[in-house]
Amino acid sequence: MNLKSDAHCSFSRKVSFILLRVLNFVLALKVGRIVKRGDQMEFLCCGLSEEIEREENLGNFTAALKLIDRWLKDERITKTQKERLLYEKVRINMLLENYPFEEDQAIAKAKEMIKDFKYEEFYELLKNGYVDYILVDGKRRFQERFVQNIGFALPQYKERMKKDEDSEKARQLLAERLKELLNQGVPKSFRVRIKVSARIDEEGKVFHVWLPFPKEELQISDVKLISTSHEEYIVSENCVPQRTIYFRSKDKDYYVEFEYTVREWVNRVDPKMVEKCDLEDHLGEEPPHIVFSPYLRKLTREVVDGESNDYLKAKRIYDWITTHVRYSFVRPYATFENISKYVAENLKGDCGFQAILFITMCRIAGVPARWQSGWYANPVYASSHDWALFYVKPYGWLPADPSFGGARRENEGFRGFYYGNLDGFRMVANSGFMRDFEPKTNFYREDPTDNQVGEAESEEKKIKLHTKIEVVSFEEL
Repeated sequence: MNLKSDAHCSFSRKVSFILLRVLNFVLALKVGRIVKRGDQMEFLCCGLSEEIEREENLGNFTAALKLIDRWLKDERITKTQKERLLYEKVRINMLLENYPFEEDQAIAKAKEMIKDFKYEEFYELLKNGYVDYILVDGKRRFQERFVQNIGFALPQYKERMKKDEDSEKARQLLAERLKELLNQGVPKSFRVRIKVSARIDEEGKVFHVWLPFPKEELQISDVKLISTSHEEYIVSENCVPQRTIYFRSKDKDYYVEFEYTVREWVNRVDPKMVEKCDLEDHLGEEPPHIVFSPYLRKLTREVVDGESNDYLKAKRIYDWITTHVRYSFVRPYATFENISKYVAENLKGDCGFQAILFITMCRIAGVPARWQSGWYANPVYASSHDWALFYVKPYGWLPADPSFGGARRENEGFRGFYYGNLDGFRMVANSGFMRDFEPKTNFYREDPTDNQVGEAESEEKKIKLHTKIEVVSFEEL
């Protein structure tokens, strides 16, 4: 079967998609696996039984897994409950993987990353709730990036941490460019070439690999595929919400190199010119993470405070998030039951968490809002990043990046820039949140919400994929 294709719609590609779907379905039946391909995993809205929750809260995960198996044998459970219970087994394993450090290992990690860190400091931070841990069989296990999160919460600790030269250089580069734009600098466009490499460490007969691929929309144009590791591949259509390039091979190593043009997205909005919204899409709930809970409805009413102008309503929401929510690394998105609820109640979260809260509150307020994500890609490096879009008539879609704005709250100009504007250091692969790939995966993805570092699976199971992103060139046009 020849899978070679480009980004344009063709009859041969449609035939390839159909054949792949049939092949994947047959393989799924052959190995007797559970196939879950729904766009939104709404079953996460269904809670667990109290005895399962009790054991998980106590850290008795072995007991919780046994209770899940018992419940799965109960003929009374609904289809939604069954899906929730099956996924909980996956979620528990992901949760445990993300809390790898025992107590002595956590202290050693803190000493390694924080200058002159003392044993007593660890327990003081622990007592005050600044150290992220869970209980596992009666012992504390600490989150993978708990040290970095201490720095986000307490600036004095961040000052004591070792500096990453590339991050510091990229931060300075962005600050200089923001100053120019805020001083009426002319928006620029950039031509960017990036290579994404991925490796699989496991053995398998056949691997299915998806890597992110740029979408042409709004600030992104002129996408071009340069080269690939394999002659046979499928680049999904530009119109899909999460765009990928797909490989099917027995090999362990994969890569794709591509180019795109990105423009700095700078807008001049006059609130007096804003008209009543006539867009009906992107206003509803999308369970499990975009849910209009009673608390979020109440919070949105308090924040919007009677404002009727769509642009100003969204601005009040953006202002509240960027001044109240602290940036924090989070465990895998797949382990959370409701992201917007978590951020609103804990007042912390990473870029995607803050974007989801912004989208949810905007929709509650009657302002259409949606997802956009991919990478923050500058001349120095590229890394995963998420942000949001909101719709204002007659201006159309406008960007909002609450995490970048909130991280720069000490500079009001920088904070304000990221409401309605966006820098040119972006690669967009996704216009939708929690959407299937084309062709679809047969197992739960490592990240069922987004598409930034790729996914892999064999014919029997989900596979870990190790991805490296290299900025080959970054040129001003």
